[in-house]
Order: sequence, then structure tokens, then C-alpha cells
Amino acid sequence: MRFEMLLIIAGMAAVTFFTRFGALALLKKTGLPCWFERWLRHVPTAVLTALIVPALLLPQGRVDLSLSNHYLLAGILAAIVAYTCRNAMLTMGLGLTAMLSLRWLGI
Repeated sequence: MRFEMLLIIAGMAAVTFFTRFGALALLKKTGLPCWFERWLRHVPTAVLTALIVPALLLPQGRVDLSLSNHYLLAGILAAIVAYTCRNAMLTMGLGLTAMLSLRWLGI
């Protein structure tokens, strides 16, 4: 490996370490404001939504809201199961089963 690549990797590691360490050191002394903590609770939901919705609605790179969109149908079923049961394993299992069944049946 070239020396320049090692310097780039070391530099990126140092920047990553010091930004995280600096934030932890600052927050240890001051703490987070209550409004910021409430806001941070919504970040995982927002990130998952940003990852999942395009995969469900744009399976071939264009919007597909038809019944032939297996991703959307399995996603709707998984969302209903997640909302009613609040069980992650059941949600993933039924969503996967729905997806495989739709693909196998060719509906």
C-alpha cells in the first residue's frame, strides 16, 4: 500500500476520533437540552423511513403503486403487523413470507 493511502486513512481515523471524543467530552459537562433529547428520539424512525420507502415505491427506479409491486404489498403487510403486534421477529417473518409467496406464486 502506498504511503499516501496510509496517511489518508490515519487522517480520517484521527478526524473521526476527535470529533466523537470532543462531542462526548462537551456533552459530559453540559448535558443535552431536553428539546434535543426529544428530537433525537425520532432520528432512527426517520432514517429507517428514508431507507425503506424508496425501496418499496421505486423497485425498478420508477414509482410503482400497482398490485404487481411485491415489495409494496409485503411492506404494507409488514407495516400492519408491526403496528398491531409490535413484534419485530413476527413482522420480519411475515414480511419475508409474503414476499417469497408473492414471488413464488407470480401474482
